[in-house]
Amino acid sequence: MTEQNTRLGIVLMIATTFVFAMQDGISRHLAGEYNVLMVVMIRYWFFAAFVIAVASRKAGGIRAAAATRQPLIQAFRGLLLAAEICVMVAGFVALGLVESHAVFTCYPLLIAALSGPILGERVGWRRWVAIGVGFVGVLIILEPGFRVFAPAALIPLAAAFMFALYGLLTRYVARADSAATSFFWTGVTGSVAMTFVGLWVWEPMSGPDWGWMGLLCITGALGHFLLIKTYEVAEASAVQPFAYLQLVFASALGITVFGETLETNVAIGAGLVVAAGLFTLWRARRA
Repeated sequence: MTEQNTRLGIVLMIATTFVFAMQDGISRHLAGEYNVLMVVMIRYWFFAAFVIAVASRKAGGIRAAAATRQPLIQAFRGLLLAAEICVMVAGFVALGLVESHAVFTCYPLLIAALSGPILGERVGWRRWVAIGVGFVGVLIILEPGFRVFAPAALIPLAAAFMFALYGLLTRYVARADSAATSFFWTGVTGSVAMTFVGLWVWEPMSGPDWGWMGLLCITGALGHFLLIKTYEVAEASAVQPFAYLQLVFASALGITVFGETLETNVAIGAGLVVAAGLFTLWRARRA
């Protein structure tokens, strides 16, 4: 892997996080006006179309992309991600972008903590210390004794657990299936599931909001396209630390557009979570 490819990968990852942050901002707006399930359903329709289009251009076409010996786990992955997106978007409405992303940033630590019991990977004491520091950061964000028992404060934490499990299952199925197969199942099963629940809560949408919905779909497809290109040109371990910039971009959007505030406890807690996550990535790369 050349240094030039790594630099390009970093640029692409930064672009990816920016696009995903914009997607989160649009999701926050639409979910504040319409049912979360409907918003995510329409987003998934476009996502599924994008996934099928990508699969059809690969060698072997859609049939090759859909071929798997572990369909139940692949389908469960797709359902889990769809549910996680619904929970996280609900968190944007209930808590805002700043606090939701500050808590959600702990998901790499959850992956590290659960990789032992689920995947049989060894987690050394240094990484356990980093995981502990990260969770202290989460507690600082949630303010124990005041907000930790508020249901809204636990929404992004639940989303982080779900996304961590999704990430671990993605690594598990990667032992037998290609990335293209996992990507295909993620989009198609999520679209089917969201259609099944989303059509029941359909609401009329205004003209301007259909414009925002179209932009939401485009940012979703663009974000995944950039992410695919990122991992094509650079190693994941080299670019993954820059994924934390989504917290920065989303927080800036929350403050400037939605009038949110960055509380001191959230800034301190998020700093601890990010530092612990970066250390965990560094230890994993060395191992």
